[in-house]
Amino acid sequence: MVHDTFITNIPKAELHLHIEGSLEPELMFRLAKRNRISIPFQSVEDVKKAYNFNNLQDFLDIYYAGASVLQTAEDFHDLATAYFARAAADGVTHTEIFFDPQTHTTRGIPFDVVMEGLLSGIAEAKAQHGISVLLIMCFLRHLDEDSAFATFKSAEKWIPHISGVGLDSSELGHPPSKFARVFAAAGSAGLMRVAHAGEEGPPSYVVEALDLLNINRLDHGNRALEDAALTARLAREAMTLTVCPLSNLKLCVVDNLNNHPVNRMLDAGLRVTINSDDPAYFGGYINDNFRALVAAGKVSREDIITLARNSFLGSFLKDEDLATQIEALNTFVAAHTVSH
Repeated sequence: MVHDTFITNIPKAELHLHIEGSLEPELMFRLAKRNRISIPFQSVEDVKKAYNFNNLQDFLDIYYAGASVLQTAEDFHDLATAYFARAAADGVTHTEIFFDPQTHTTRGIPFDVVMEGLLSGIAEAKAQHGISVLLIMCFLRHLDEDSAFATFKSAEKWIPHISGVGLDSSELGHPPSKFARVFAAAGSAGLMRVAHAGEEGPPSYVVEALDLLNINRLDHGNRALEDAALTARLAREAMTLTVCPLSNLKLCVVDNLNNHPVNRMLDAGLRVTINSDDPAYFGGYINDNFRALVAAGKVSREDIITLARNSFLGSFLKDEDLATQIEALNTFVAAHTVSH
């Protein structure tokens, strides 16, 4: 039996979180009012009804509509601090958040406004909650590589505050190879590289992300299990997978959490982590994902310890900071074991 307090309090990192996807309906309406922005919903309940999407594109349509309320540095600050407060309550001690600058620059919001707001939110999170935070700038794969290069150019002066680049948005029809050059440029600039692959896209997209983008971490990766050789490679190379169970359920990547492959991933020796993806839209933050897996009988107490340890091992923390996080996890587990 896994006690809820164990899930809540075990130290953990979150490595797959789109900050725009943490925009709760209540905050969406507050920002819309503050900025005098018209949104296609009359109430919070209307927004929640609209969340009955059943594929990635339907989700993205409402996701981009919601992001329209983000106008000022203060808005991005408020968005970030709301997430960090929830993460801290869930025992998250380190998080690496995605942000999508093109979602904002294409509607006239300057890149600098996004960065100023997020960085002020990060500073507050560190001061109030002691959470360490790294930023990963994602490129939207439904746009072309020239747009990604323009975004990368805009980010130049902010590079000291950005730890990596990622690739998200509509996967099908937009293979990782489309962005090989901009990822090479990011690598040359010293940035880590991650990419969404194998969520809706085939295992070949995962191979492209590995071989052409030279990723340091794989976001989602569920469909890699369809290829035994690829699965063995991921295990052999200790490639971290940032798995998002409630997202998988909401987007119909799996039809039921009883059929979620997380246990098969663990059995295959994959470095799996659990994350919330776009929690405001998918029905739960990181601990809700853990609880759902426990309820479905997919993970044990020992699995949760492994998943928490994987979350730090798969992070981009520096060695000294990683050692500190692992030590805190080990101390927690030892103390819990004594009283278990």
